[in-house]
Amino acid sequence: MKKSISVLEHIDGQRYRESHGMYYEDFDVGDIYEHRPGRTISEADNTWMSLLCMNTHPLHIDAAYGEQTEFKKPLVSSLITFAIIGGLSLASTSARGVANLGWSNVRFLSPVFAGDTIYAETRVVAKRQSDSRPGDGIVTVETKGFVHPDRQFMVCERSFLVPLRNAQQ
Repeated sequence: MKKSISVLEHIDGQRYRESHGMYYEDFDVGDIYEHRPGRTISEADNTWMSLLCMNTHPLHIDAAYGEQTEFKKPLVSSLITFAIIGGLSLASTSARGVANLGWSNVRFLSPVFAGDTIYAETRVVAKRQSDSRPGDGIVTVETKGFVHPDRQFMVCERSFLVPLRNAQQ
């Protein structure tokens, strides 16, 4: 079945409001969303975010140290790649979400370097209506991160609370 999720909500006449994310009913188990555009990671991204996150391991911020490793250069911190993949997947999954309920099974499979462009894709693995919040549903997804074009570097599961289409919040 072809699916088209509108990004504009009609207000009245010729007035529209941008809309992000989907309602509970829009999710079907097994659907896969390719998130675009991707994000090219710079050396500055890696340095600034590593220091902001207090991740001062020299493998991420010291080029001379990185040259002595098997990688021959600094690695992008997994805190950064995890955050970017989460952000890339937001617009078409949980942008309309009420709450993020958590991540599980987070795995990093290969390194990412400054200059790499990363992409994400998300598969819906489960959904159910909330027992404690009748106007909301719980959606669980598996999100994978790829270095362009097709080298997978991470995977995680995430669950979030999202409103039903006709529920009043």
